[in-house]
Amino acid sequence: MSISRQPDEPTVRGYSVTHPPGAAVLTTEPGWSQLLYTARGAVTVVVADEAFTIPPHRALWLPDNTRTTVTNRGRVAVRCLYFVSSVPSLPAVPRVVNVPRFCRELLLHIVERCPLDLADPVHDALLTVLLDQLEGLPDAPLRLPLPSDPRGAAAAAADAADPTASTAAVAARAGTSRRTLERIFAAETGLGLGAWRRRAHILASLELLALGSSVTQAGGAVGYTTPSAYVAAFKRELGTTPRGFHREV
Repeated sequence: MSISRQPDEPTVRGYSVTHPPGAAVLTTEPGWSQLLYTARGAVTVVVADEAFTIPPHRALWLPDNTRTTVTNRGRVAVRCLYFVSSVPSLPAVPRVVNVPRFCRELLLHIVERCPLDLADPVHDALLTVLLDQLEGLPDAPLRLPLPSDPRGAAAAAADAADPTASTAAVAARAGTSRRTLERIFAAETGLGLGAWRRRAHILASLELLALGSSVTQAGGAVGYTTPSAYVAAFKRELGTTPRGFHREV
């Protein structure tokens, strides 16, 4: 693998830390792309006009020099790899992937072994296998498009503050009408307002489930009056039940 970089600069760097609840604005360092994995807990990462929720067994790819806002409701164990951007075949756009057991163990092993230097044949082999695995991983449906119109953004913020609020209440808090919001969300997110809210609520519930909330607790917190209604909506969005989703992929 031929990569141009500064003398003595590693090809891959690792980062391992447990963050307390909170929010932070982060920018990947110029010249480096990032793979963000949560070993425990969950985070939501906002990149430009979209948000990605990253629960356990999933990872987010962030290209070179991507500005992000990261939030987490509880403590989250973050494991990151930073790649010199000249590494071949790296994705050019943010991407969330499912991380099965082998790839996960390989990723965690490389974090511990970092920094990697491709002059070392073992390091070179580890990187080659990891990149091959990452290229073939399936995308995870954990993206939420965000409206840029101030009225839509206000509605999204109102919804996040109180997922149990009615659509009429969300519109009132955004200072506009439901019909106007329907137009904004359809045009800017590709989803109707109701569909967007359902997706936002299901993704928000992933963080609660990762913190140990029961299905009943997580569903109630995001506006579902019964566990069965929550499970049905969850399956419609993510193709499986809450319990099935949090099993190892």
